[in-house]
Amino acid sequence: MNYLRTAILLAGLTALFMAVGYLIGGQGGMMIAFLIAAAMNLFSYWNADKLVLSMHGAHEVDERTAPELFAMVRDLSRNAGLPMPRTYLMDNPQPNAFATGRNPERAAVAVTTGLLDTLSREEVAGVLAHELAHIKNRDTLTMTITATIAGAISMLAQFGMFFGGHRDNNQGMGIIGTLLLVILAPIAAMIVQMAISRTREYAADRLGAQIAGQPEWLASALAKIEQYAHAVPNEPAERNPATAHLFIVNPLSGARMDNLFSTHPATENRIAALMELAREMGQGSFPGGGSSGTGPRRGPWGGSRASGPWG
Repeated sequence: MNYLRTAILLAGLTALFMAVGYLIGGQGGMMIAFLIAAAMNLFSYWNADKLVLSMHGAHEVDERTAPELFAMVRDLSRNAGLPMPRTYLMDNPQPNAFATGRNPERAAVAVTTGLLDTLSREEVAGVLAHELAHIKNRDTLTMTITATIAGAISMLAQFGMFFGGHRDNNQGMGIIGTLLLVILAPIAAMIVQMAISRTREYAADRLGAQIAGQPEWLASALAKIEQYAHAVPNEPAERNPATAHLFIVNPLSGARMDNLFSTHPATENRIAALMELAREMGQGSFPGGGSSGTGPRRGPWGGSRASGPWG
């Protein structure tokens, strides 16, 4: 089912890419766009994860450079029955994270320095478990390729501003058509991105909570990330809004139109679903991050519940 969804999504994005090419250069432009799209689809399958990581300035870490983070990813991966993904760190003050890769054997998890500075150890574990759930559910291929091609559609529309605006014959759009293209093509790309059902986030939340063993950890993390995401800018995400759907919480400030069609469910609804899961599992409530259990809680990394920030 995931492969079928990926094929349908890629076909839709490719058709949109060709339509933009047609509007810019007629049939010749459409054929050029088709060839570019075909090459991009092939490139994206093999390299989109590297491209997205590069866009966000992510650098790989290991057991020597980030021992606690690396150990947590390793132990949670074992708990999820997954191969150990590559682990990346982004020098970014906004707390956030995403996963990428075409399959579980070639996956990567990336977190920001803001996430490690802001969240408790348990909350970080909840976020990592959510990202591992995306890997286990094989969402990452669709999400990453979508980001690459949707971004390319936006760039092609901008390209049309320079090469399509002066035309007023049947093959061109004229200045009015070009302006409409520049405005509407990125919106159409975002709508296609929304074809990736929002239920994938709920599914990753649920599975992630089960991987970590504590739904309240992820619920508390989501509440904090949502609060900081609107107050702390994420400059790489603002420059590359087509990648916003990759993150656990929408990283865009909302100051631009890019935030109009968010692919994320409302955070409060995600938290409510997690707390319902906690009740099903016989765990405590979450009034601002607390729990009703007694004694230290142990996560799959083998440590006790931390009372302070990361580390």
